[in-house]
Amino acid sequence: MQEIGHWINGKIVAGTSGRFADVFNPATGEVQAKLALASKAELDAATAEAALAQVKWGATNPQRRARVMMAMVGLLNRDMDKLAEALSREHGKTIPDAKGDIQRGLEVIEFCIGAPHLLKGEFTDSAGPGIDMYSMRQPIGVAAGITPFNFPAMIPLWKMGPALACGNAFILKPSERAPSVPMMLAALFKEAGLPDGVLQVINGDKDAVDAILDNETISGIGFVGSTPIAQYIYARGTANGKRVQCFGGAKNHMIIMPDADLDQAADALVGAGYGAAGERCMAISVAVPVGKATADALVARLIPRIEKLKVGPYTAGNDVDYGPVVTAAAKANIMKLIETGVAQGADLVVDGRDFSLQGYEEGFFVGPHLFDNVTTDMDIYRKEIFGPVLSVVRSDSYEAALKMAMDHEYGNGTAIFTRDGDTARDFAARVNVGMIGINVPIPVPLAYHTFGGWKKSSFGDLNQHGPDAFRFYTRTKTITSRWPSGIKEGGEFNFKQME
Repeated sequence: MQEIGHWINGKIVAGTSGRFADVFNPATGEVQAKLALASKAELDAATAEAALAQVKWGATNPQRRARVMMAMVGLLNRDMDKLAEALSREHGKTIPDAKGDIQRGLEVIEFCIGAPHLLKGEFTDSAGPGIDMYSMRQPIGVAAGITPFNFPAMIPLWKMGPALACGNAFILKPSERAPSVPMMLAALFKEAGLPDGVLQVINGDKDAVDAILDNETISGIGFVGSTPIAQYIYARGTANGKRVQCFGGAKNHMIIMPDADLDQAADALVGAGYGAAGERCMAISVAVPVGKATADALVARLIPRIEKLKVGPYTAGNDVDYGPVVTAAAKANIMKLIETGVAQGADLVVDGRDFSLQGYEEGFFVGPHLFDNVTTDMDIYRKEIFGPVLSVVRSDSYEAALKMAMDHEYGNGTAIFTRDGDTARDFAARVNVGMIGINVPIPVPLAYHTFGGWKKSSFGDLNQHGPDAFRFYTRTKTITSRWPSGIKEGGEFNFKQME
């Protein structure tokens, strides 16, 4: 059986802790690899090596660092098929979805090619007599990323790219459920010209996470995952004096107005709710149609679309709509919440509880589910299900629908479908959610904007990718410089007032 170690100083090394985790094939339920779990000593040693390598990398011309990013874009395109197959094998998502995962990470690396411009400081000449002032953006040193299973390529690239382009060394702790692609990405960075030691990939569990949080050399940490873990990492990391950005759970609402194109809205809901088996922090899991007629017509359109979804392994072809969820435990949690929804009185109008795929009975497949007449006090509304389950919460008015999105504890993304510009502008201006879609169901910003939610979906002041990433991974240094001219008989040593 394959044994996966760590990426240290430009090569794969075996783990030394003696502890391992199983890596599953979600489609079959079989263990396909053993993953070494790092000890604190292993993490600390890799970080010390990274700190040594960072000194020269941080002093490298930003344009030369950008050339590594440029080469990386070419390598990601070259190996797209290979990366996608490895990603699908461990995560379970379809090949087209896996390629989208890689592509959205690649786009951030493309943005990082502009590092020389993004790292420029500010300059004021003649701020005073003979005095100039300017600022520099300098790397924070060693940064770390703790990334989730659901985007094994995209989110590591979102973290690694800006951190490395800014001149930092980087410690990546990817999900232990899908570790192969992050290891492959590290090898590609080496091929692109990144010096050994600047990027270390440490596989592990909570022991490795805690070691990152407590390591005195690591200056900044980025995390994506569930809200309880985000709160834990943010609290412990900031208590240890680190710069921390954490992105947590979500419960994304899509409001459907009476004037919306209901066929367009239904298609959008199916794609946004069931794609990647619902394992997306930007998945739409709550549909809020306004008015009984809108709700009845929307549900009538949703049912046949959902019943036609093709669920299967990625090897079954590109017409598969979604694959298995990542683990047996994830499946069990989803099924438990579905039973809770039924018990609490929601109408299960598409019931996928008996779904079984011949030949893959041991896989972690979950059939599609649609609930109608869900209320805001139900568990399936309040909690993040992270599975192929869509809830319809009917609303009598626009204001009541808006209030639902605003009152929910999560604030990652939301959308509205309408033909009325005034309603759309009002919604975008008022809703207290970080990312808004107007007739766009999954409003993930492109790489040159920033990604981040509000409320219990985000902890920290700066978002992912875009200009915020370059702010997060650098510190600003401001210099006041005076070069007196025309002084022939000695200098002045008092602090001269500005004139």
